[in-house]
Amino acid sequence: MNFLFSNNDWLAILPEVFFVISINLILVYSVIYCTSPLFDFPLLINNVSWLSIQILFIVFLLNMNNYYCDIVVLNNFLIVDSFGNLIKSVILLSTICILLMSLRYNKFELINNFEFPILVMLTILGTLLLISSYDLIAMYLAIELQSFCSYILSAFKRNSEFSAEAGLKYFILGAFSSGFLLFGCSLIYGFTGATNYEQISLLLIGSNYSNLNNNGIVIGTIFILISFLFKISAAPFHLWSPDIYEGSPTTITAFFAIVPKIGLLTFFLRLFFDSLYTLFISWQDLLLIASIGSMIIGSFGAIWQIKLKRLLAFSAIGHVGYMLIGLCCCSVESVYGLIFYSIIYIFMSISSFSLLLIVRRNDNLKKLKYIEDLIVIAKTNPFIGFCFAITFFSIAGVPPLAGFFSKMFLFSSAISQSAYTLSVVGILTSVISCFYYLRIIQISYFEQNEEWISLKKPSKEISILISIITLILIVFFLHPSLLSILIHYSIVNLCL
Repeated sequence: MNFLFSNNDWLAILPEVFFVISINLILVYSVIYCTSPLFDFPLLINNVSWLSIQILFIVFLLNMNNYYCDIVVLNNFLIVDSFGNLIKSVILLSTICILLMSLRYNKFELINNFEFPILVMLTILGTLLLISSYDLIAMYLAIELQSFCSYILSAFKRNSEFSAEAGLKYFILGAFSSGFLLFGCSLIYGFTGATNYEQISLLLIGSNYSNLNNNGIVIGTIFILISFLFKISAAPFHLWSPDIYEGSPTTITAFFAIVPKIGLLTFFLRLFFDSLYTLFISWQDLLLIASIGSMIIGSFGAIWQIKLKRLLAFSAIGHVGYMLIGLCCCSVESVYGLIFYSIIYIFMSISSFSLLLIVRRNDNLKKLKYIEDLIVIAKTNPFIGFCFAITFFSIAGVPPLAGFFSKMFLFSSAISQSAYTLSVVGILTSVISCFYYLRIIQISYFEQNEEWISLKKPSKEISILISIITLILIVFFLHPSLLSILIHYSIVNLCL
């Protein structure tokens, strides 16, 4: 194999190269500066967070203005195309929002370790490489980079027993999932002799399904699919999700709920639609079971929750079930609906977690933990209460908010492919989920509090962020074509 790379290869992945260099420079700066007695051992988390935000924004600009598109680089290890660039841009902007959300939270929670934003950036680096991966080896290394940093982040509050428990559970179950992934990749390589997506696809075209080699490839594909379903917390591999969400710091919970899932969904689209599409029948049934199970468990599981983070965890499981509808139908319309839903879901998740992070009591800085704590929001801060109501109305799918259109596109794509069972279950569970979303709004506006409680004034950055997202959710129906055209343009080459 020739490992001599051309200059075009490095220019095509310039955003990732710049990202790697920047992370290493920030790490060296932080280690040297914070351990220096000359500067009295300063706390650098605020400085490093702002530096990380600037770096992520520069990477976003480099990605948006990448001259090279629709090419395979580094000996067919990575692919650079318009679809990947769109998802990367969404992930980078989401991470910037999460770091902005974490600035004040870290101050209140006394999280002073500069490693926090660096670990977040390393996780994003793994996600970006995962999106561009065009080889099983590159895919596995990218997922492991993302996973290792996620294990550390989930246990970042070392003084908290809940955080330590979350990190330990996530590490053990994540290692188990990675074993499935590696075993599946080794089976596919053993029966095909190839690890590149395109080469595997060419070997499977026109092959006989009764062939022994194909049976081995199908088993390997199912192992990879099981690992994928675990990592996106889809049923029946969802049991770890509520505990991890509750035990991790709230900013990390928001990060887990928003960023890694869309990267994994992109990996799935690239591997299963580009390389293993010939074996679609063999893995469609498992996806159908996971989609229906996730929608049912997510909807009914959230009804009995009294803690906000566990409620959002079950809500995320339900949303994963809706996203899997787009994978089950396996058409251009369903892929479009999946990407559209994922982007709108990111907007709604950022808004909901931002509201949870900024709302604190003014007397003891106590954060929101239970659903009953929402009684004080609408009465003490009408702006936050209004944004909270709009966000949860949109998550419930109430028209004409953006969340309604995202579900409509998925359900219509399922109906066009005669997947009536998925459509009926999706609509029914969506109606059921309205119960606990509307209960949150009812508690915020109509429940009477026994004592008057004042809330801490939100920071300027978070206020602007929530205002922009709320405005997008409200007026999205006036001009949805911009996002629609962008998604259509990006998935054309993927689905051809």
